[in-house]
Amino acid sequence: MPRMAIDKTDLYDAVAGTGKALAHGKRLELLELLAQGERPVRELSEAAGLKLTTASAHLQILHEAGLVTTRRQGTSVRYRLAGADVAGLLSVLCEVADNHRAEVESVRRAYLDTENIRTVGREELLRAAEEGRALVLDVRPVEEYRGGHVPGAVSIPLAELAERLAEIPPDVEVVAYCRGRYCVLSYDAVRLLQDRGHDAALLEDGILEWRRDGMPVTAS
Repeated sequence: MPRMAIDKTDLYDAVAGTGKALAHGKRLELLELLAQGERPVRELSEAAGLKLTTASAHLQILHEAGLVTTRRQGTSVRYRLAGADVAGLLSVLCEVADNHRAEVESVRRAYLDTENIRTVGREELLRAAEEGRALVLDVRPVEEYRGGHVPGAVSIPLAELAERLAEIPPDVEVVAYCRGRYCVLSYDAVRLLQDRGHDAALLEDGILEWRRDGMPVTAS
């Protein structure tokens, strides 16, 4: 049987199918949610603010592109990323867009309201935490924290933070983080802590970037 004639364009067209699956903001958001851990479609739809049928349609596109996989648990179908490299792809895509498209940077600044918020790098965070000068605060929902978090991080979801401030020592800096660099939860947490008199800063990365670069993660 004669071999089918294939040229380089065919190869790039095949690769472009992955890019096509990424070409929707809500699908990127779903990938960010799945980077936190495996979840059923109903939880994903609620977290992303989508109707169940719409979330299912987006997940099907991601599944067909090989970016997510599924497994059945009882009557529920649970989704997860096809591999750690998918989280890395999402992170790099956001980073490249942020670095090279002025529109992305402008929208990011307006959405996250970065004014008066100090960011902390990984090495500075780990050093301060080891010396007891900083409390690492994970403000994601508790199920995401259990799926994997920065070692030593304390879990207080943003929705509970105002009522649990007494759990935070007043004499240490609080460094908050959440899902990724575009996650608003940690920004809201830092502003709340600052308003209540705490010395608070933002980890420059979320768990998405932390995992991408092979930083240690603890699951519970």
